[in-house]
Amino acid sequence: MTVIFAVFGVKALFLLYIWLIAGIVCSYLSQRKGYGERPGLATGLLLSAIGIVVWLVWPAKDESDWKVRGVFGRERKSAAKA
Repeated sequence: MTVIFAVFGVKALFLLYIWLIAGIVCSYLSQRKGYGERPGLATGLLLSAIGIVVWLVWPAKDESDWKVRGVFGRERKSAAKA
């Protein structure tokens, strides 16, 4: 009987980690796209891993870090020359 509960505990912990990581990643993506951290955190906690896909396809604002510095945080070559 204890083994069954232990298996459920491992799965629950694994799902908890996925849920928390999704919230962190969505928060980061929404901040980089210019919407702030809170909408991303809400999306990540409500939709879990699907929220990451949502923020990857959601359009970025014009003056956001996503457009100014690029996807990975480095400045674009055209912005560095200007």
